[in-house]
Amino acid sequence: MAQIGKQSLKFEHAPCILAAASVVGTKEGEGPLGKLFDMVGADDKFGEDTWEEAESALQKQAATLAIGKAECKPQDIRYIFGGDLLGQSIATTFGLASFQIPLFGLYGACSTAGESIMLAAMAVAAGYGDQVLAVTSSHFASAEKQFRFPLEYANQRPLSATWTVTGSGAFVIGSGKGKAKVAGATPGRIVDYGIKDSQNMGAAMAPAACDTIYQHLTDFGRKPEDYDRIVTGDLGYVGQEILIKLLREKGVDIQKQHMDCGIEIYDRASQDTHSGGSGCGCSAVTLASYLLPRIEQGEYKRILFVPTGALLSTVSFNEGHPVPGIAHGVVLEQA
Repeated sequence: MAQIGKQSLKFEHAPCILAAASVVGTKEGEGPLGKLFDMVGADDKFGEDTWEEAESALQKQAATLAIGKAECKPQDIRYIFGGDLLGQSIATTFGLASFQIPLFGLYGACSTAGESIMLAAMAVAAGYGDQVLAVTSSHFASAEKQFRFPLEYANQRPLSATWTVTGSGAFVIGSGKGKAKVAGATPGRIVDYGIKDSQNMGAAMAPAACDTIYQHLTDFGRKPEDYDRIVTGDLGYVGQEILIKLLREKGVDIQKQHMDCGIEIYDRASQDTHSGGSGCGCSAVTLASYLLPRIEQGEYKRILFVPTGALLSTVSFNEGHPVPGIAHGVVLEQA
């Protein structure tokens, strides 16, 4: 593992994603990627009594599926890197407790999929574990309850709003041959443009995506065309437009390569999702179900996966603070 440029790293012996799994809710199952997910819930409570318990069930199911697809057992997993959007990461705490695997709890907001895969790959590359699990989740109802309004309130959503994905993605990362190599990474910095609108996450997160993508290309000495896709996690239609504009101001044009998971996961016209999808589960399930198979099949030789997160809490928002953003970049290549 070597340091590259100002803030990136390159894996000399790249770990691989050995297996991945995606579990989603009913709305996601009705979207354009519906047939690709490993499991679609019969209802969004997944047999549980509360939305928070439902999100924990999502994580547990995704982790179980990923471990099984890697043809290993829970005791073969050295560490878990996991997180979610809820206070104290309770979806992860209660969802993964029964595995009894050492856990690193993470909070990168909607960027947690990138952060967890990056850290898991670093652990494997450094020799600290042969098989490590990265997992994250989000749930529309639990997120609305915590950050906005309970569903019963039936508040009006502005067109700039994104729809939090109900889903969990899990990835077993190890030293053997797998679906894709984790070839490098660019950890993101906190970027704050002073956006205070919690219903416009795309605008809050786009500057962070711009910062990470630009720094990544600079550190690696690459151009956008060196990637089949540059994939952001949760910007939606509003954030995509802002990101492309910000990078063009820096002399970089990614329009031909750019893809956003929040745009791909829903049909905006028929599903009334306004600007698109977001949430920890958005990029995680899109990577597991849609992107990794295309890398494995050779359609994509190299992608830059850049989940984006809005680092707010109910406390910071109610105290009038802006919404800082962060984005973590992970290079995935054909194994």
